[in-house]
Amino acid sequence: MEKINFKKKYGQNFLSDTNLLKAIVSDSLITPEDEVLEIGAGVGALTYELAKNCKKLISFEIDKSLENILKEKLKEFNNVNLIFSDILKIKTQEIDSFFEKKYKIVANLPYYITSPIIFKFLEESKKVDSLTIMVQKEVGEKMLAIPKSQNYGVLSVMVNHYANVKITRIVKRHMFTPPPKVDSCIVKLDIKHVPFDKGFKNFVQTAFSMRRKTLLNNLSKLYKKEQIEKVLQSFNINLNVRAEELLLEDFEKLYITFRQN
Repeated sequence: MEKINFKKKYGQNFLSDTNLLKAIVSDSLITPEDEVLEIGAGVGALTYELAKNCKKLISFEIDKSLENILKEKLKEFNNVNLIFSDILKIKTQEIDSFFEKKYKIVANLPYYITSPIIFKFLEESKKVDSLTIMVQKEVGEKMLAIPKSQNYGVLSVMVNHYANVKITRIVKRHMFTPPPKVDSCIVKLDIKHVPFDKGFKNFVQTAFSMRRKTLLNNLSKLYKKEQIEKVLQSFNINLNVRAEELLLEDFEKLYITFRQN
């Protein structure tokens, strides 16, 4: 294999442990009939395992200098389409058009694009069925955080609004080349196919905008205080409650009620 010059700007941390790569594919529940989108092909280690197990694989890689390595690695497959482009700059509708039916996303994501990628597909895609993604362990913990915990916030509420979420395994930093400074985890998100509502996202972001302030104070940027008090009381919610104390179901029913009034 050619010598690889790791590019810090792309957050490149590659996996090579075959057992772990196979475990990621297993966690994604891919079948030979599935169509798959991979984000960040790297040097093709995960790409290779995916290609062996799916019907069709579209793999994006931002670093064009890896093209020769990838083509050599994947030369035995005719079900792989490599696209050398920044996936964040491609419209989600165009990405969806590459697939004939619902597809699964599998990715070892650079940490710096984790949230943008997750929300790009949760909010915009009509065809994504699931995401099985390697993320920073702390980010995975935020997704699964419970009310009244330090990690509970906008990410926790929004991700669980759109998907059923679970951490399938922890991945220690020494399993990457070069090793990052933190451990990772594999998170599986099974999409609920809830229609995207920009208003709900704004509602949740506003509710958490100043964590030390009450929900009443934060939401007063959107509604009159008298209206907020009336809605909270109708659900027997304490007027001094903070956003971090509410369940996902609370946010959903409060938002619906405010929207109807």
